[in-house]
Amino acid sequence: MWAQSGSRDVSASSQTGTSSARARMLDKPRPGPHMPDMRATFDNSYSRLPARLFSPQTPVPVAAPALVTVNAPLARELGIDPGSITAEALSGNAIPEGATPIAQLYAGHQFGNWAGQLGDGRAVLLGEVIDTHGNRRDIQLKGSGRTPYSRGGDGRAWLGPVLREYVVSEAMAALGIPTTRALAALTTGETVYRETPLPGAILARVAASHIRVGTFQALASAGDTGGLQALTDHALARHAAGAEGALGLLEHTVAAQARLIADWMAVGFIHGVMNTDNMTVSGETIDYGPCAFMDAYHPATVFSSIDRGGRYAFQNQPDIALWNLAQLASALVPLIDPDQEAAVAAATDALDRFAPAFRAAWRARFAAKIGIATPRDGDAELIVRLLKSMSASGADFTNTFRALAEGDASAHVTEGWDDWAADWQARLAREPGDPAAIMRAANPAVIPRNHRIEQMIEAAVAGDFAPFHRLNAVLATPFEATPDSADYTRPPEPGEVVRQTFCGT
Repeated sequence: MWAQSGSRDVSASSQTGTSSARARMLDKPRPGPHMPDMRATFDNSYSRLPARLFSPQTPVPVAAPALVTVNAPLARELGIDPGSITAEALSGNAIPEGATPIAQLYAGHQFGNWAGQLGDGRAVLLGEVIDTHGNRRDIQLKGSGRTPYSRGGDGRAWLGPVLREYVVSEAMAALGIPTTRALAALTTGETVYRETPLPGAILARVAASHIRVGTFQALASAGDTGGLQALTDHALARHAAGAEGALGLLEHTVAAQARLIADWMAVGFIHGVMNTDNMTVSGETIDYGPCAFMDAYHPATVFSSIDRGGRYAFQNQPDIALWNLAQLASALVPLIDPDQEAAVAAATDALDRFAPAFRAAWRARFAAKIGIATPRDGDAELIVRLLKSMSASGADFTNTFRALAEGDASAHVTEGWDDWAADWQARLAREPGDPAAIMRAANPAVIPRNHRIEQMIEAAVAGDFAPFHRLNAVLATPFEATPDSADYTRPPEPGEVVRQTFCGT
């Protein structure tokens, strides 16, 4: 049996606390009436779920909102005229027509420990739109002020984490990895106090949904079977059309997460805070806090300043994903079968599919990275040998794989290269097609390198957004090596190395 969700935190006492917090919200300044800004057609299905899943919450207005950027292609994809998007509509100073702002309830395990009731402590879901492809998408504001779930926080975000999430989430989308998206970033004209005073900002985030493993845990920990069923039905309709019941939702999420984690591993991405409240049932990457991309390849790499034990190290991400999925399975057991023993057996079978699904996805991704379109037995061993040589050589993860496509990676891999290259060439001789083309399509030339992100944030805090805009432009076409992007392929100099990344709270 897997680790169970923790004690029942959504209790009478916590409900009272939430009500008190909601009452305190009434003392906050309220935004003006619904305005015609941001002409979007909202259809807000989540707010039609049982009221205990969320709290009505308008964003708290700010002093002087100003747009840093609007993602015009994404806006058009959402069916929104980019020119209609204003800072007022994405700051809480005006509420777009048709929006029904709410803060969502969830719970979760954080670093393996049950944290109990959590929820959107600094985010408000404006509502949902149906995009031009017929897909339902959330529009959420991060950094929009206190909510009933803020737990003493100020509900705000500062500029650095907002720009980091904008850059990295859009880079992930360009890499073809399922992710939340960034619709806009704006400054608030207010100061946020952390260790030092910092400029405030808000991110407008788009997601297939914000339904997390922790959303199910909140209801299961309260013994709220009715709410759990309503949420399950909603998630099935939204993300797993054709799947049946709670077991079908679990199977869908297992498969989606297996593919997602393989995608992360293939680009050297480290999420950094894989708590159960940061894993979605949609299979999108969410919550870019202390995330980072590896420079030199070492499988035990950790960047997050709060991950002192290395729980969320690069090499641990598949195991942690499965651990999180076990928590989802535990939450869903009451809905899978009235017979608990039968329910546990069925859920265990679903969880057992994660490892082979991940291995298959991982092998396909990494086989393409070395020019193989049709993986065969023995390819995984060849890939692992290369990774071991890269680790021993301190080779740059991104540049080494890209060099394979360009003709010679021997300058990057100094340990065991000749023997490996001979076996690799023999394997490619059995492969139809153009291995170089396969590798160029699988290996990005540019990624959001940590030192570039830090330089971009430092410039933006000083009022210079040019590095932010240039970085976004380069990362929009990550598989193209151009003269404009050449400097962005460079690993950090010794004085530029980023050793720790930090949460945005």
